[in-house]
Amino acid sequence: MTLAPTDPVALTRDLLRCASVTPEDAGALAVLQGLLEPAGFECHRVDRGGICNLYARWGPKGAARCFGFNGHTDVVPVGDVAAWSVDPFGGEIRDGVLWGRGATDMKSGVAAFAAAAVDFVRATPPDGAVVLAITGDEEGDATDGTVALLDWMEQQGERMTACLVGEPTCPQFMGQMIKIGRRGSMTAHFVARGVQGHSAYPHRARNPVHAMAALASRLSVKVLDEGTEHFDASTLAVTTIDTGNPASNVIPAECRMTVNIRFNDAHSSAGLIEWLRAEAAQVSDASGVQFEMTTKVSGESFLTPPGELSALVARAVEAETGVQPELSTSGGTSDARFVKDHCPVVEFGLVGQTMHQVDERVPVEQIAQLKAIYTRILRDYFA
Repeated sequence: MTLAPTDPVALTRDLLRCASVTPEDAGALAVLQGLLEPAGFECHRVDRGGICNLYARWGPKGAARCFGFNGHTDVVPVGDVAAWSVDPFGGEIRDGVLWGRGATDMKSGVAAFAAAAVDFVRATPPDGAVVLAITGDEEGDATDGTVALLDWMEQQGERMTACLVGEPTCPQFMGQMIKIGRRGSMTAHFVARGVQGHSAYPHRARNPVHAMAALASRLSVKVLDEGTEHFDASTLAVTTIDTGNPASNVIPAECRMTVNIRFNDAHSSAGLIEWLRAEAAQVSDASGVQFEMTTKVSGESFLTPPGELSALVARAVEAETGVQPELSTSGGTSDARFVKDHCPVVEFGLVGQTMHQVDERVPVEQIAQLKAIYTRILRDYFA
């Protein structure tokens, strides 16, 4: 008996009706498991730290060729519910557009690949394995999501030989862009400690605000690089300077500053941290103000050089959309930063114009188109 094709739009609607705001799962992974297991996928829940994750594999463990998909079912908060035109968790279709939190980022992408994978293995069982590694922690701290899945895979001897991340990658139209890497991201928090005093007698104080302003100036005028072959220039942004001082006639004893750096493959986080410490030390020596610095590295810069995997995805995208996609490393971070240590990885997904916005939405025709692209990728990978 021939089974009807799996409808990615209906599956997306089912996922949208799960209010899976990080770290809540709200039944989203059970929806996927209910589709995948009857199609022959071996499913494992890989929950850690209060986060729900799902690993699903069709085909033999340790297959020489194993195509993987990484995605997430968690979403950001809806914000002001009254500002929405629809129920953000209603999965409403209006005028050919599907509305809801996660419609773009990235429940449609997960549904499109799951539908493609189920139909593919049923119609033309490949000589190899197909894996879905789906997390509920991409929009949060990301410490117990894809990282937990990869840790579990290593322990169990599970391996992907190539991976596609389904983040929305296209800025304006379908097929526009494939991500072959991402900039690194890190945040530095500075505390400057001086001596409090009266603003009329600044010589009796040691002003941490002046020292912090000097450090901010030194950092912000620094040209980190001019860009590299596949990356734009690295950037540094001072995002806040605070004293919490309500008095206009008091020099405070303490000042705080936060700096965010997005860096390309000319840098490592370790090298940038060393530079930041050296800059703070120079200002401290000149001012007598002491600095403390703490850092958080969200991810290192990485690149999957243009080659077999990116060409495979690009051919499928062009065949289904008529658009030759650009290979890009633009944008923020994604869970590809974790997968890149496991196997070659690229990203392709929907148009991301409404992600994280009020009234997030996607044309239903794009979901069907994305399923067709993913189906072609699977077919060509195992051909």
